[in-house]
Amino acid sequence: MRDDCGWVNMVYSNPALILSWLTPMNRFYRRLLTTLVAVMLTGCAPTSELLNDDPDPLEGYNRAMFAVNDAVDKALFKPVAQVYQKALPDPVITSIGNFFSNLNDVVVLVNDVLQFEFHQAAQTSSRLVFNTTFGVLGLFDVASRMELPKNRADFGQTLGRWGFGEGYFIVLPFLGPSTVRDTFGLVGNFFVNPVTWATDSDRVMWSLWGLELINRRAGLLQIERAFADAQIDPYSFQRSAYLQQRRNLVYDGQPPQPDFDFENPDHPLQ
Repeated sequence: MRDDCGWVNMVYSNPALILSWLTPMNRFYRRLLTTLVAVMLTGCAPTSELLNDDPDPLEGYNRAMFAVNDAVDKALFKPVAQVYQKALPDPVITSIGNFFSNLNDVVVLVNDVLQFEFHQAAQTSSRLVFNTTFGVLGLFDVASRMELPKNRADFGQTLGRWGFGEGYFIVLPFLGPSTVRDTFGLVGNFFVNPVTWATDSDRVMWSLWGLELINRRAGLLQIERAFADAQIDPYSFQRSAYLQQRRNLVYDGQPPQPDFDFENPDHPLQ
């Protein structure tokens, strides 16, 4: 599944080109996100209402944006990820992923503390120390070999722990599935991540964000091939998988189950 289009070869010979495209895209998205969240707040609903009344009231918009994101991915991100995967050896790709995972542990640590998960906070801080030093700035994940597994925590999850309802499911431009709550969480994740505040210029910052995006997309190529022949609605599958994953994170793998009206099983009780 390699694309050998002429413009892909141009990107391959000049990787800075794709990063220059990403910079205005991200600036546009930051302006769009502010407007989008303000509009979404008028329809924000708690988790129970989302489950019981209308699981996807924005489905028309969401499917349209899903289609746009899919088209952009097929035209841009997927070909670049394929070139990236072909050009770099697997150990190098793994080290790049480890590097960004180590930076993300700063976000995890802050949210561990905000969630009063002090045991996990101690574990995450230990990971940061060992991976940044012995792991050469996180290029090698020595902490996992020391039985210090990576925790998952972000600001969207923290808001859920504090009792904020997830609100409507929404597909964000370029970023994919989210909820109103997780959209707010993205803002916190962005500003706490060292990629944002520890770089000396916007060019370096957006270049690193672009590299992480390409690295993540390359990691999905194998999974994508596994689902290529599955007879499923990709939008519904992505929505269900995302919401279940987020609820499991908020409730530590034990999300509350809705009560059902056995006389009318198609409609859960309030």
